[in-house]
Amino acid sequence: MLRIRPVANGTRTDHPSPGLPFINDGRLPLDNPDAIERTGRKQGDGLWGRTDSLPDGGWVAFTTEPKNPEFAWAVHYHPVHGRTVLLMHDRDWTTLHHAWKFDPKGIVYRHGGYWWDGERWNRPALVSDAAYERYDVRPVERQVTITAADVLRAPCNAQNATIATIASFTAPEAPVTDWQDHLALWAQLRAANHKARPLDACVVDLHAPELEADSLIDMAGLTKITAVPADDMPNLRYGGAKELPEPQEGAGGSMPWSVPVARDWAEDYHRKNGPRKLLSATTSYGTTQPVGLVDSHNRLRGNFLEDLTERSATRRKPYMKGDDARQAADDLAWTAASTLMYGSDQGLIPHSALREVLMDAVLGHLAEDAERKREAEDLTWLPKDTVTMLVWFFQHRPDSTAGILGEMCLEARVRFGISPAHVGEMLRTSLLHDSVLGSSTVNTLMDMALPPSAHRQ
Repeated sequence: MLRIRPVANGTRTDHPSPGLPFINDGRLPLDNPDAIERTGRKQGDGLWGRTDSLPDGGWVAFTTEPKNPEFAWAVHYHPVHGRTVLLMHDRDWTTLHHAWKFDPKGIVYRHGGYWWDGERWNRPALVSDAAYERYDVRPVERQVTITAADVLRAPCNAQNATIATIASFTAPEAPVTDWQDHLALWAQLRAANHKARPLDACVVDLHAPELEADSLIDMAGLTKITAVPADDMPNLRYGGAKELPEPQEGAGGSMPWSVPVARDWAEDYHRKNGPRKLLSATTSYGTTQPVGLVDSHNRLRGNFLEDLTERSATRRKPYMKGDDARQAADDLAWTAASTLMYGSDQGLIPHSALREVLMDAVLGHLAEDAERKREAEDLTWLPKDTVTMLVWFFQHRPDSTAGILGEMCLEARVRFGISPAHVGEMLRTSLLHDSVLGSSTVNTLMDMALPPSAHRQ
């Protein structure tokens, strides 16, 4: 989860973050990313700096502030949309670096990860799409971009504002009051620069119905949308907040989320955790385990009980009788069944090797379709034996279901040019026709475990 939490705006930023003070960034060589890096890099213990170029011709640069090492400067330059200058806690800058460097479409971030790409706002990156090795982009509905010019139409007075200096700076604990006065002072300082970006092109904030205060939900609402018991949700007492989406507002330590963000988080939560719950069963000991393990145990229980209690050609009397025999059969069966699951490489059957064989089988099948130049929508079903082994893998390694399906869609797209949606449909149809799971289970599993791009269009 992205945790982008700046503490101040640089005075030469083009996209000021609302509620944050402005701080003098005059010492930063904003036109020279290498020089920004050198400001902190190898300048002393605890100081660091780096710069990276971006595919769009822009760059990002970061440096610890030598005069106040608790903080670091973060600078993003876009050849069309200008630059963003932020001050952050030195411990936090790596999160923003990752967002700017590895998801280079995001320029401005607001409200717990909502991001602007220069044209539109998108919701926080929460839903991963393994078929493209990226997060699924989810545009905000009925969005309105608020610019500096929009904010400055309200009454404001630059004389009521001040500019902070870095040497004595401490991060504010609450948003700056009368922030529009500080924005007016920022606008006044840049007025003398004829190259400065117009105020109506300086992005400040986002407005959307989903971000209205009365539309936000709390932990109870997130739990309801996720549709799992409260005990299954991340526990806030034990660091569970790190597993939750960044709140859209953070005043007073509360954690309010927008409903679309909650739905996105729930979707990704079920992709990671849903197969385990769907493909699980209760053992004779009353514990929950993968259904493949439970089925093996139940089958072996009967086999061992028969061997322990019945006579044979070489044995006149049974080894055991009654409850002792049943308990011994249960325990022996558990030992035998669990060796298929646990131990070196997950047991007697090496699951990682089986996974690779299944990958090769499915991709080989798709390669044959590609060689025959079949239309993507006419992909043939998987052989029944392949389906049988794929289901065995799902039932014994449910936590790996989303991973293997995502990799199949990725490899098919990259190697054969087959869209994830067509691969997903082929996998779904093959399982519906030749697996023992049943149509309801197959559809539920595919709906939750396939990557977003592999769903029916």
